[in-house]
Amino acid sequence: MATGENASLWERLERPAPAPRQALSPQRIATAAVAIADAEGLEAVTMRRLAAELSVAPMAPYRHVSGKDDLLELMVDHVYTGLTLPEGLDWRDNLRTLAMRTRELMLGHRWLAQLPPQARLSLTPQRMAVAEQALTALDGLGLDADAMMSAFRTVDAYVHGCMNYESAVSTLITEQNLSDGDELRDTLAPVMMWHMRTGRYPTFQRYLHTATRKDDAQWQFDFGLDCVLDGIATRLGL
Repeated sequence: MATGENASLWERLERPAPAPRQALSPQRIATAAVAIADAEGLEAVTMRRLAAELSVAPMAPYRHVSGKDDLLELMVDHVYTGLTLPEGLDWRDNLRTLAMRTRELMLGHRWLAQLPPQARLSLTPQRMAVAEQALTALDGLGLDADAMMSAFRTVDAYVHGCMNYESAVSTLITEQNLSDGDELRDTLAPVMMWHMRTGRYPTFQRYLHTATRKDDAQWQFDFGLDCVLDGIATRLGL
């Protein structure tokens, strides 16, 4: 077991708390930090702002987290606590439900799509629990460990790719004080029209003139997800 500065956040939190227990806890810290990020974005979350929200001394949160990296891990674990899956689902329903609920989670916490790489890949207990349940649903199907993990990560990558795009569109609409996708397309129209006049993109032009679900993010997500799951089923013979 690691000691001192080499111990991870989660190992440190597993250790018995000093007595008497301090009023400030990792749960309170995570709840306050998530509230700030939900309301004002990830950039608003600083250790000083957090201390002010908690009405504690500026250095008080450092008793539980060593800095911003630890804080982001704590926040991720906190929101993933709400991501649960029903028992008894087959592999496809399990991965589909996981994808849908991850999307809902990221819609409720837009900052999840803006995490730096270290936090995005953080190995928190709740994220590990989600991965364990997904892998368990794939276990026993005759797949080796590499295939199981690849299938799980393919679905996870699809979800995060979609949500990164949705987040970018939402951010652009907000930053430019637009009301919806139609106004965004009006803003982008001059550049798009130039591209179309070149005649190089006839299939894209057909999409622009005939597509009826340009702003139906839920339908786009569902359709793409089923394509991914169909592909996994075919490739792995499931």
